[in-house]
Amino acid sequence: MSLASWFRWNEPPNRISQRNPTEMVVETLMMELSWQTKQAEKQQRERENEYRKIKTGVDYGWLVSYPKQSYDISPGERLQLEDMCTKIHPSYCGPVILRFRQLVAEYEPEVQEVSRLFRSVLQEAAEKIKEEEEAKKLARQWNTKNKTSLSLTTFKSRSRISPFISDIKTISEDVERGTQPTRRVWSMPEFRNAK
Repeated sequence: MSLASWFRWNEPPNRISQRNPTEMVVETLMMELSWQTKQAEKQQRERENEYRKIKTGVDYGWLVSYPKQSYDISPGERLQLEDMCTKIHPSYCGPVILRFRQLVAEYEPEVQEVSRLFRSVLQEAAEKIKEEEEAKKLARQWNTKNKTSLSLTTFKSRSRISPFISDIKTISEDVERGTQPTRRVWSMPEFRNAK
């Protein structure tokens, strides 16, 4: 028996092909939420240390040991956020993350506020997706209506456009004919040659 059959080195990885794009979006967005939560917690600790240092005038930061357990979102809220993440199309995953990072950098929220901020970004993206789907639906309806109406109008209209025959009077035509031009009502003043 060969070792290759035991370790299965020659087989392509099946893990990537088995994953659903929706699951990947949910996992990516929830990882971003947990990372931003940890960052907010770290910033909050730093602010507290700075405040304590200013208040007491002494830095005991080297003495402080932080607990391994960090802030965690409640299971109910996590399920709601995961459900909202399933409504996000994979093409919107990147823009959602960028918008979330932008808002976190702008507002510098407390740890408890990060999940609410994430929820608002997800709602905003879901509304945008819904608006775009409605716009596409209306565009499809408009295109199907226009195709039928355009096909009828092309058979009805037999007039041809001739670029050299025009009923529109221009100043150059009047000059070429040697006739007096009619008084213009344009913004430019009228200039006439003295004869």
